[in-house]
Amino acid sequence: MSEAPALEARGLRLALPGRDGPEPVLEGIDLDVAPGELVALIGPSGCGKSTLLSVMAGLREPDEGLVLVDGRPHPDRTGGLTLMPQSDALLPWRTLLDNVATAPRLAGAARAEAQRAARRTLGAYGLAGFEDHYPHALSGGMRQRAALARTVLAGTRAWLLDEPFGALDALTRADLQAALAALFEEYRPTVILVTHDLDEALLLADRVLVSGPRPARLVAEVIVELPRPRRVDVTATPEFADLRGRLLGSLRLAGALA
Repeated sequence: MSEAPALEARGLRLALPGRDGPEPVLEGIDLDVAPGELVALIGPSGCGKSTLLSVMAGLREPDEGLVLVDGRPHPDRTGGLTLMPQSDALLPWRTLLDNVATAPRLAGAARAEAQRAARRTLGAYGLAGFEDHYPHALSGGMRQRAALARTVLAGTRAWLLDEPFGALDALTRADLQAALAALFEEYRPTVILVTHDLDEALLLADRVLVSGPRPARLVAEVIVELPRPRRVDVTATPEFADLRGRLLGSLRLAGALA
């Protein structure tokens, strides 16, 4: 697996077609994420957070600005960064094993090698015995575990996570947050996590960036100085409550809250 890269955005601007002409979605985004750092991004729904991830991943080109990987423009970011979308994006006609094996296959592994890696990883994430099941037969939490396994097996150490647990119930979400925290401790990738969950952002991130309403502009930052590894019971501490209050204040100043 490659070394974790630094990720940067410089002056990203993007407008998308709207009813009355081009509608600004990103407005001068400047962003720095150090190697092995997990940065969370929060802001109101529809402000452009997911669009920013798609630009960072190379799925969409900005109208202005640059995305830099280790200080250089990266012509093939789709092969160097791993995007985990809001849905699990598992292919319904493939078994769980073949879905997860897709990642190493795309990275160049032979089919047998990819399946061996997928089988080991599914076992490590509590999915042993479900390798031959199809996605429709699995719970939402199991599908998201498989999506995390696929993210790891993609072989990169730059992960763009777009609200990966937003559709899950509270208990399943807490379980998957713990799984992601463990993966971060093991692999130390460079991560941008989009979330609407303030506790999730503070539990997982080194820094939390706040966007104002659309078009997306980064207007505040909260540094999370809580020791790692973090367990969910840290959310009951006075230090966590203080950080949450600061984050709520930043969201209000940004116009994201009434």
